[in-house]
Amino acid sequence: MMNSRANAPIPRNEPVLDHAPGSPERADLKAKLAEFSGGSIEIPMIIGGQAVKTGDLGRCILPHDHARSVATFHKGNAATVQQAIDAAAAARPAWAAMPWEQRAAVFLKAADLLAGPYRPIINAATMLNQSKTVMQAEIDAACEMIDFLRFNVHYMQEIFEQQPGSQPTIWNYVEYRPLEGFVLAVTPFNFTSIAGNLPSSPAMMGNTVLWKPASTAVFSAYWLMRVFEEAGLPPGVINLVPGSGGKIGTPAMEHPDLAGVHFTGSTEVFTGMWKTVGGNVKGYRNYPRIVGETGGKDFVFAHASADPDELAAGLIRGAYEYQGQKCSAASRAYIPASMWKTFRDRLCDEVDSIAYGDVCDFTNFMGAVIDRASYTTLSGAIEQARGDAGADVICGGKCDDDVGYFVAPTIIQAHDPAYATMETELFGPVLTIHVYEDDRYEQALDLCDTTSPYALTGSIFARDRQAIVLASEKLRYAAGNFYINDKPTGAVVGQQPFGGARASGTNDKAGSLLNMIRWVSPRTTKESFIPPRDYRYPHMRQA
Repeated sequence: MMNSRANAPIPRNEPVLDHAPGSPERADLKAKLAEFSGGSIEIPMIIGGQAVKTGDLGRCILPHDHARSVATFHKGNAATVQQAIDAAAAARPAWAAMPWEQRAAVFLKAADLLAGPYRPIINAATMLNQSKTVMQAEIDAACEMIDFLRFNVHYMQEIFEQQPGSQPTIWNYVEYRPLEGFVLAVTPFNFTSIAGNLPSSPAMMGNTVLWKPASTAVFSAYWLMRVFEEAGLPPGVINLVPGSGGKIGTPAMEHPDLAGVHFTGSTEVFTGMWKTVGGNVKGYRNYPRIVGETGGKDFVFAHASADPDELAAGLIRGAYEYQGQKCSAASRAYIPASMWKTFRDRLCDEVDSIAYGDVCDFTNFMGAVIDRASYTTLSGAIEQARGDAGADVICGGKCDDDVGYFVAPTIIQAHDPAYATMETELFGPVLTIHVYEDDRYEQALDLCDTTSPYALTGSIFARDRQAIVLASEKLRYAAGNFYINDKPTGAVVGQQPFGGARASGTNDKAGSLLNMIRWVSPRTTKESFIPPRDYRYPHMRQA
């Protein structure tokens, strides 16, 4: 047993590689894209370190070319869920007892593997199965995932160093125990880094995990599991079980050993999970920790003093990067009437110039939306807006699913500030703009605060400092991540801890100590070196 106190490496954000023509990373990525595109693999569940197959298969398709797939995967069921829970229980004692430095070493090695030989693998897997452009894959699957692993080790050490004060003859200390039972990690399709962080952060703190990835992102999840295994993660610590929410999540949440839920996805699904946990609460050994980051109807609010060039760039990047399929994507905007007169045509010209298509063509800014269900929702909302008196489709609006699930970058102008697309999360490349009168700036801020039930991200563009102060105060609870003269997307681990409240989740801030501390159960110990030898207090003596 090591008898010194080790210090974790100081984390620094992983540099973003630009994949410019002629660069070695571009050549490596192109080769991996060709390799993955030219074949198909079979992905088993990974339970207790073993490959498990059910024969119930799903396909890992290319959203931008939906006739093609890169893999088939085996779907789990109630029996494999129980198998995974048993494997997690078997692995838990040794993993929880392992010195934290040794657990940290596993994930630090995983970070270095992702920064090195697995970088083109995880980027190519994310590009193909999730239709991300090279830049979006690089900042997500590589850099952010690496950052989560390295910074979370740092936060783990910070947590363990938080200790109470002591007094003469008394020593007080706190130990941070893993939760009793297993953690259920339910992860989304849109960020490979979130998919990797949700199971790995509880595991780092000594927990064992059942990981249900999104069915539309199993390919990248599988390669992350390969990284964890190569880094030395013991069998059973993280168990990968793809499948439907009902077949995986329901039996897991009904199990008495459920210790926590780590979730990113839709508000509706999270609400249902919370109800399930609440309905079963008497059957659990402990109250499960419920941590969730859900939907958003994220805003950009422009004041009349805003710089038009900065605003246009912020709207386009915020609304259309990764096809608007970010929880943080700008999906509604408030523009002053004085600016709109000249800004509208300029913005529409920029939006109409956006190239989208196959992500293997590096000149494209966008790919396809994730699946047919998303395509149907988005195309339906656009068609509805075309016929409604309360809104106009002012640019974009083209939808084509012949080859891939393509939705052109679109702007809807909502004459009614409570129009459906100002309130409802669409999760696609559709930005809705409401134009307000300049002299009603404060009232428009109130509209922004109250129109949507969500409170994830938002931004204010202004050069007038008093306007910024007023917006910051009025929108205090409208966003958990608030940006000034910047797009509302792109939170960086270690710089902008991410999460929101209201209908956007529990605001436990992924990428910070605040999230990591949710996965431990502290025990306080008081040791008295010279205990009392008489129960009587001095005031009880006779004078």
